Amino acid sequence: MNPENKTPLTTRKIIVIGGGAAGFFTAITAAEADPSAEVTVYEKGNAFLTKVKISGGGRCNVTHACFDPVLLSKNYPRGSRELRGTFHEWQPQDTVDWFAARGVELKAEADGRMFPITDSSQTIIDCFMKSARDAGVILKTGIALDEVQSEPDGTFFLHFSNGESVRADKVCITSGSLKSSPLTRAIELLGHSIEPLVPSLFAFNIPDQRLEGLAGLSVQVARVKIIPKSPEQSGPVLITHRGLSGPAILRLSAWEARRFAELDYAVEISINWLGNTSAEDLRATFSDNRAEAGKSLVKNKVPTGLPRRLWERLLETTGIATETQWSQLTKDRENALVHQLTDCRFQVKGKTTNKDEFVTCGGVRLKEIDFRRMESRIVSGLHFAGECLDIDGITGGFNFQAAWTCGRIAGLAMVH
Repeated sequence: MNPENKTPLTTRKIIVIGGGAAGFFTAITAAEADPSAEVTVYEKGNAFLTKVKISGGGRCNVTHACFDPVLLSKNYPRGSRELRGTFHEWQPQDTVDWFAARGVELKAEADGRMFPITDSSQTIIDCFMKSARDAGVILKTGIALDEVQSEPDGTFFLHFSNGESVRADKVCITSGSLKSSPLTRAIELLGHSIEPLVPSLFAFNIPDQRLEGLAGLSVQVARVKIIPKSPEQSGPVLITHRGLSGPAILRLSAWEARRFAELDYAVEISINWLGNTSAEDLRATFSDNRAEAGKSLVKNKVPTGLPRRLWERLLETTGIATETQWSQLTKDRENALVHQLTDCRFQVKGKTTNKDEFVTCGGVRLKEIDFRRMESRIVSGLHFAGECLDIDGITGGFNFQAAWTCGRIAGLAMVH
């Protein structure tokens, strides 16, 4: 063929909206898969990867050491069914390998959370910035998307806050939470629906004398639920200056996010401070204490895993004097103590955002997305990844893993 008769090749233009975890993974994936593509990330803020920076107390909880896609998907209050298939394409082991190939080693802690061995989120940020630049990704900060138009020829026309207008072949929205975001209207104008946006992963404000002066104490294995009925969540519970936090509390807030919002964060909860120990088991233990150590003081027999100061506070709450011996413990006092230990009721009056893990429930309706490509079922060539979708996981690295997985699939789909 005469070279002069060849149709000139055009550069594929890909625009990623949002310079966070999902945005970078999407952009790097696309640019590495198609080096000829022009991939640009637009971030409305003045810095990239700000949530990565502060996550995990500045250590960055990159993912979770759960390598079974089915089990992994069960950690997502919203999006569990849709993510199950995507985790067969990209799961935590793939994430670990991806970072290892770039010189970043991850470690798993006892609870399954995975961090860089440096214990510094800057390690992850540096890795992303280098990978993006090596792949030729164009990075732009301080520029917000005002409007996106779907053109008849299948391309897009994007208008930005700095007056810039850009044509793109593919667009991926990875903007993070849509709460208070002007992008909500732009997405709806494209035909998409937005599920109501409410907070997830938050601590409980509980003004209660039983907790006063105990801030900083934690119980490693507790169980917590909403009264009258909700699925129990188990794990560590931390007493704070405002009430209660810790993984078990955050999980409950995630699974029941909409219920909390509907009740305006005024609910009653029950805590079993002893985890899997039932009231019957505890009464049997108390009976043994009477029989075997009747003359010993109740206050000196601290249940396993319970901080002494919390034990003493619960004894005080139930009217058990410091000099009370096991043989002197009345049935009424015993019942009151069993209740405080295994079914301790608190009134939640408001919430406190967990700064390391601020997450929103709600976003683009999942039925409108083809998760095989993370592509809109309404507008061809429009993709989504990250928290702008109605997907959220419990604390422990699951939200980042969803970002990596969805970003990987979207990035590949836009160049194939």
